[in-house]
Amino acid sequence: MDRYIDAFSDYLHYERNYSAHTLSAYVRDIVQFEQYIKENTENSEFEPGLVDVDQIRGWMVSLLDGRIAASSVNRKLSSLKSFFKYLVKTGKVDKTPLQFLVGPKTPHPLPYFIREKEMSNLLDGEQFGDDFEGVRDRLILEMLYETGIRRAELIHLKLPDVDVEQQQVKVTGKRNKQRIIPFAERLKGMIISYMDMRKEIVSAGNSCFFVRKNEQPLSPAIIYNIVRKGLSEIPMLAKRSPHVLRHSFATSMLNNGAELNAVKELLGHSSLASTSIYTHITFEEIKKMYHAHPRAKKQGGNYGN
Repeated sequence: MDRYIDAFSDYLHYERNYSAHTLSAYVRDIVQFEQYIKENTENSEFEPGLVDVDQIRGWMVSLLDGRIAASSVNRKLSSLKSFFKYLVKTGKVDKTPLQFLVGPKTPHPLPYFIREKEMSNLLDGEQFGDDFEGVRDRLILEMLYETGIRRAELIHLKLPDVDVEQQQVKVTGKRNKQRIIPFAERLKGMIISYMDMRKEIVSAGNSCFFVRKNEQPLSPAIIYNIVRKGLSEIPMLAKRSPHVLRHSFATSMLNNGAELNAVKELLGHSSLASTSIYTHITFEEIKKMYHAHPRAKKQGGNYGN
C-alpha cells in the first residue's frame, strides 16, 4: 500500500480511533482511487500532489458507468475528501483538488404508504379487542392515519389538546410550533369511547391523553409496536411504522383533491418542498390507474413509461 495511504490509515487508527470496519472502508476507497490513477496516467507511483479535479471527476464517471450507486460514489468521494484534508493538514500537499467538487445527486425514494381500501379494511376489522388496550390501540392507528401527526406529537398529546365538541386536535410539533387539525365524526366517536374507558382506570390528575393501564405515558417503542402489530394485517407491506401512516394520510388527502398548501399546514411542514414529494406518489397512482384501463393495455397505449 502507498506510503501516503499508510500514514492516513495510522492517523485514523491512532488519532481518530476509528473502528476496524470504518478504517477498512476508508482505505479500500482510497486504494481504489489510487489504482484508477495508476491505470489512467503515465505515473507508476501515486502522487496525490499531482491529482487534479478532472481526474477525480473521471473516477466518479467510471464508477457510475460501472453501475455503482450514486450514494456509494458519494461515500467514496467523502473518503477521498478526508484523505486530502489530512494531506493538507500534515503539509504533504498544498491544497485539495476536491474543494469545490460536488458528488452525484442521489435519488430520494418515495415514501411508503398504504392504499385507502387496505387501510379501511384494517381499521374496520375485528382484530382489535373491546378492552381498554384494544380500544386505545385502534384509536392510535386511526388518529395517526386521519390526522397525519407524528409519533412524538401523538405521545405528547394532553387531554385539553383534544377538543371533542369542536372536533379538532391541537398538536405541538417541531420547534414547539402548534397547529390545529380537524377530525371527522367517526374519529370523534372512537375518542369518546376511549375517554369513557380511560376515566375508569386513570386518576383525575393524569393529563396525558394516551396512557398505559398502569397510568404511565406511552413510550415511542410501545407506539411503534402497536402500529407494527396493526399493520402486520396488511400483506406485502414493505414497511410498518407510525410514519407510514403519516405518509398515507398525506397521499390520501392529495388523491382526494386537497390542495398542496393545505396538506403542508396539516402536516406541519415548514416548506412546500417537504410536502411536494407526495405529489410524485399521487402521480404514480394515476399512472397505475391508467394502466388498469382496458384502452391502456392496447398496443401504443402505454402511458408514463
